Amino acid sequence: MATTATHNQILSDATVGQLVIQPLMEQSIAGQALSPLSIATHEIRFPVVSDDPTAGWVAEGAEFAQSTNTLDEVVCTPRKLGGLTVFTSELAADSSPAAQQVIGDGLVRDLSRKIDAALCTDQTGAGAPEGLATLAGVSTLAVATAGFEDIDPFNAADYLSAAANGSITAWIANPTVAAQLTDIKETSTSTRPLLQPDPTNPAVRQILGRPLLVSTQVPAKTVWGIDSRYAHLVIREQASLESDASTFFTSDRIALRAKIRVGFAFTNPAALVKITTA
Repeated sequence: MATTATHNQILSDATVGQLVIQPLMEQSIAGQALSPLSIATHEIRFPVVSDDPTAGWVAEGAEFAQSTNTLDEVVCTPRKLGGLTVFTSELAADSSPAAQQVIGDGLVRDLSRKIDAALCTDQTGAGAPEGLATLAGVSTLAVATAGFEDIDPFNAADYLSAAANGSITAWIANPTVAAQLTDIKETSTSTRPLLQPDPTNPAVRQILGRPLLVSTQVPAKTVWGIDSRYAHLVIREQASLESDASTFFTSDRIALRAKIRVGFAFTNPAALVKITTA
């Protein structure tokens, strides 16, 4: 529990929303790599064309041949994610904008980690939505070596996605893999590093012109190529932040609760590529 003995002036209701809510989507790789979509219903259904209609050449005055397409759907039901922290009323009363960042940042970081963990690993046993780890039909590419030696696997992954009418918009990887990639050159005779800086965001590195997003929640020896057109982050309701002192009335403490309902929807799994090393 945070007290005035361990923290100085940490929280005020006036700015807590800006500290916790707004950075949540910006810090998670799910919020950066996927296309966000807000809904007001219990679930959302994405129509998917599994078989296109047929076109053909038509002579002048001739009838057009009729054809049909086959439609399927992907159903996404967002799940609730929440965080709760408790602090003394003295801290709330004696807070300053600089110190408010301590609790706000911590809560945001953990919510972001939980969202990324659900995206990259199987967390369904804990009530999380199904993410990439349980997704069937993705394109896969196995690298025979224990690590990446050149840019070839990423070129190959790009074309695998293209074969499924996709175009990779972002790569996501574990920090260990990302650190290894920083030492790799584009070719054996080149001095140009594989990871290139993004001119619009110097903190982000790029592979083949697409941003490399890094998270500890991505499994080791794995890199995902994501096409955001077919990968959606569905938000059931905007993140909310509520404080309440009634539960801890006898100890003069305040509870701060943040919650958001999120889910994932993948409408063309074959356009997503999973690269693994030996």
